[in-house]
This record gives sequence, structure tokens and C-alpha cells, in this order.
Amino acid sequence: MKKLLLFLFLIFSSSSLMAQNATSPPDGMSEVGAYSLFLENYKSDSFEKAVKFGRWIWEGMPESIEGYSRFELKRNLRRLANSYSGYAEELEDPAMQEAYADTALQIYDQMFKKYSDKSNHYSWYINRGRLYQTHSNVFDNASAKASENYYKAFELRPEEFTNYGDGYYIQVMLQEMIAQGKKDKALSVMKKAEPYASEKLKTTFNDKRNQLFESPGERITFLEGRLKENPKNQKVLSSLRDLYREQEMTKKERSVAEKLYKLNPSYGNTMALADFAVSNANHNMAIKYFNEAMDKAQSDKQKAEISIKISDAYLNSGRLRKAREYARSATDYDSDWGAPYIQIADIYARAVSKCAEGRKMERRDKTVYWLVLDYLDKAKRIDPNTTNEVERKYKSYSPVTPTNEEKFFWDPPLNSGDEFKIDGSLMECYEWINETTTVR
Repeated sequence: MKKLLLFLFLIFSSSSLMAQNATSPPDGMSEVGAYSLFLENYKSDSFEKAVKFGRWIWEGMPESIEGYSRFELKRNLRRLANSYSGYAEELEDPAMQEAYADTALQIYDQMFKKYSDKSNHYSWYINRGRLYQTHSNVFDNASAKASENYYKAFELRPEEFTNYGDGYYIQVMLQEMIAQGKKDKALSVMKKAEPYASEKLKTTFNDKRNQLFESPGERITFLEGRLKENPKNQKVLSSLRDLYREQEMTKKERSVAEKLYKLNPSYGNTMALADFAVSNANHNMAIKYFNEAMDKAQSDKQKAEISIKISDAYLNSGRLRKAREYARSATDYDSDWGAPYIQIADIYARAVSKCAEGRKMERRDKTVYWLVLDYLDKAKRIDPNTTNEVERKYKSYSPVTPTNEEKFFWDPPLNSGDEFKIDGSLMECYEWINETTTVR
């Protein structure tokens, strides 16, 4: 059907053609004259005219042209295929697009049959693959056929094809293989191409490999295999560390994290060891690595976040004064962040729990919650993003502040708005707080 459409269209598109043999130049022109016009129009991307003056070349397949000794059929067949493809792109009628694109494909098929020498096949496979891609709207299974052609080019020259088009074509080929479920073939291609690939393309290969594995276990097995090939591959080690963490493979995670740290004690690798220590409640080790990471941090935001993490480690180990010290440091690095003020509120709430441990909470303990609420208010005021968390904590802490009765029987009675000192005058265990709040 495609050939019939093309035949009819070509006949009626030029009345002069009806009286001519398709293997002869148009309009009674000489071969050298028609070839000259074909070449001129091809080079200027005037594909409609290039087709008109060059059609006879692929129909007649002349090995030479009288009057032009440099004519080479092989090169001009490629030019004709490009001309038919280019003209098809310019057409609006889908049927005509299909006819001209199909003719370009026929020319390539004829070229492969005529020239068994593979010296030109590499570029022809790429060009035919691009033809399928460009006209995917008219060719069935165009993506698969493009990929097949690119793979044939890869087989001929793997190093050259890997970086051809800055790696674009090998990525197109691999994506199609993955879409078709050709897992082993895609892995084989990447393994063969990797020695020639740029760092950017290697990263792409790693991403595509991850697409091929249906479970974390498969990814781990694959990455462990790659690590045997190169035990110092930091990208593989980093991926394994993250996978081990996701799968709660604690011993392996720690081992890989330590290897990465020894290979490169960067900020990220140091933080990874610190976070690992936190997850295993090893607070002293976490503090050690967080402090080391602080020296490697590149921004005040990073330093603020580390300060909070150190504060957390001290808080969880019951060292409240040090916890407050680092929470305050976080405010120095980022004064618009509400989290450090929430942290201080939590530290003071923990101070009450610690001080009242083993006994009933007294009204003196309850006054500390006024200070807790002060810090929650400040967090919400400077950082609206903390609103939900502040409101949730308010519901926990507000009910345990001193009642009106407890304030009345204070000596002297306490009135709302009065200043009130939270220090050793309440109890010795609050001496280190040494802050002033307001009676609520």
C-alpha cells in the first residue's frame, strides 16, 4: 500500500514525469546536469527539489556519470535517503509522509544489499535508526526498530558508538531494551560500554541498572558483585550503604560506611557515620562525628542543622546543659529557624521530668512550663513553618502550668504578667537554667 501511494503521488506530482523512464533524469536533462541540481538542493536542505532531481539515481543505480568522474553511488544513495526523509518531515499529509519515509527506508535496504562491505554499515545503521525515530508516527514498532539498528552499530564500533551524540543514542537504545524487558542484553551492553563512557554516562548507566532490578535484594546482589571488581568504587559503596540502611542490614551498613569514611572522610561520609551512631543510640560516637562534620560544613544552614543534631544527642543522653548550648548555637547560625527554639522548649520540659523523677510534680516544677511556652511562642513567631508542631506541643504543656489556686497560695501570690525567675531558688536541679519568664 505504501509503495502504491508513493507511485501514484510521484506520477501525478509532475506531468513531465509521465512520459519519462524513472531511471532517467527529469525533463530530458543530462545526468550530470540533474546530478548537479540534486547536489545543490541537497546541500541547501531543499529536499523537495533534491528528490525531484535525484530520484533517477536510486531507481537506475548508476555506478558512474558521464562528465563527472567523482560521482560515487554509495554516497549519493545516502544523500537521497536523507532527502526523502527530510521531505517527508515537511509534508502535512500523513499518507505522503508515510510514502516518502518508506522510500527512504527502501533506499537503505537497497544499500545494505548492494554493499556487503561493512566499512560504511556503522553510519548507515545509525542513520536508519534515526529514520525510524524521526518518523515514528508512520512506522510500526519504530522505537524497537531504531534500537535494533543502534545495537548493530554498537556491535561494530562499541567505543565510538558509546559516546556518539554525547551518549544520546546508547541511552535511547538501552531505554528501549529495558522497556522490552531485555534485562540481560541491556546489562551486557552497559558492561561492554562502561570502559569508554564519560563520568556523566556512567551515572546514567547506574540509574538504568536500578530500573532493571525489581527488588532491593537484586540491587544489593548486583552491587556487591561490582564491588568485587573494584572494592574502592565509592559510588557503588554509597549505593550499598543506602540499600543496607533501607533493609536494616546494620552490620553491613556500618562496615560500608566506615570504608567510605576511610577512603574519603568528606562531609557526607562523616555525617553518614554520625547518623549511623545516632540510629544505634551511640550518642558519644555521634557527637564525635558531628563535631568533625561541623569543621567540614560549607554553609551556616549545615552548621545549624548539625548543631541541632548534637543537641539531640546530648538531650537523649541526659546532658541537658550541653543540649541547650548547641541549640543556642543553632540560632546563631540561622536566626530565622524555629527548630532550635522548639528544641530548647523540649530541653526544659525534660528538665522537669528529670528533676521530678521518683516524686510527685510540685507547683515549683510546673513554673518551668511557662518558660517552655515562651520558647514555643518564639519559634512560632519567627518561623511560621513551625505552627503545627508548636500547637501540638502547646496542648501537652499548657495544662501542666500552675493553676490559679497554686499561683494564689504562692508566697507572695503570683499575678499574670509578673516576672518569674527559673533558677536554683526553685530547686537546686533548676539552677543551671537561670532564665526569667512571665507568669501566665
